[in-house]
Amino acid sequence: MGDKNVRKKRKRSKEETTSNSQSTKVAEINYHKPSAIAKPHVRGRKHTVSVALPGSIIENAQSLELKTLLAGQLARAFAIFNVDEVVIFNESIHKTNRAVESPNTSDASTNPNVFLARIFQYLETPQYLRKSLFPVHKDLQYAGLLNPLDCPHHVRQEEKSPFREGVVIEKKPPSGDGALVNAGLKKYVQIQRKVKPGVRVTLDMQNYSTQAKYYQALVVSPKTPREVAGLYWGYDIRMADSISKVFTHSPYPGGYDVTIGTSERGLSIDDALSGIPEFNHLLVVFGGLGGLEAAIDADDDLKCSAEDADALFDFWVNTCPNQGSRTIRTEVAS
Repeated sequence: MGDKNVRKKRKRSKEETTSNSQSTKVAEINYHKPSAIAKPHVRGRKHTVSVALPGSIIENAQSLELKTLLAGQLARAFAIFNVDEVVIFNESIHKTNRAVESPNTSDASTNPNVFLARIFQYLETPQYLRKSLFPVHKDLQYAGLLNPLDCPHHVRQEEKSPFREGVVIEKKPPSGDGALVNAGLKKYVQIQRKVKPGVRVTLDMQNYSTQAKYYQALVVSPKTPREVAGLYWGYDIRMADSISKVFTHSPYPGGYDVTIGTSERGLSIDDALSGIPEFNHLLVVFGGLGGLEAAIDADDDLKCSAEDADALFDFWVNTCPNQGSRTIRTEVAS
């Protein structure tokens, strides 16, 4: 009888231990935290991916709120697929001449290209820098409704990322050398380089455990996190007056070595992808409501017509073959 009671107690104790262990494991998993934590890679990434699209794609949205939501949807897609450069081009020469505005005005932009660029840049900027870099503007009225991009450079205060984005502040270090940077930490970061206040910088963080008044860091190129650690570090914004200047004003020496144009008259993406070679700088171009053909036809600097639009690209691709709708919007095709 005594042995039976001992066995029962042991069994009950084992079950409680197992139950507590499982509870602890469940408690350790915080389902409210992001599951995909960016970690530095052994090898960096040298190649880049660029996307070009016309600002006119937002003109079909009926209100400022809907335009903002559309821009946010595109920005999320760029971040998810590691796009390094976003080029916004004018689809029509007439719109270029008409849509000139002062950059200092706080009124809503009449130029769709400017509006799109402002929303894209706002979302790409880490939250702790936005107040310093973006004055109040009507274009950003509904930006608070948008889902965050949550890119690797949108670092939380407690995270010890090897790189951080920051903005140079007015306050000077006691020594007078270099500058102080707000990098979203409890303490400011001191850099040895003199940089004007209000300028955004990329920091290579030296040591998070310092007991000094300020953290120490080096100012590096925004490309360094990608090239050295393989971290996606957001996208650059470039404006182009026409579709031809998407190609001729490339920031990369030698331009883009692989270019892809998108059209419902192109080759099925399933067939086209197998033929794409290794690249250094890839460019994917999307058209507006009239397609890429309309933008090419409106550009006087191009020698080809709408009928020869595919000659401008290495690959002419249909991203949505056998579509069930008569029209495919740019935000869906991308």
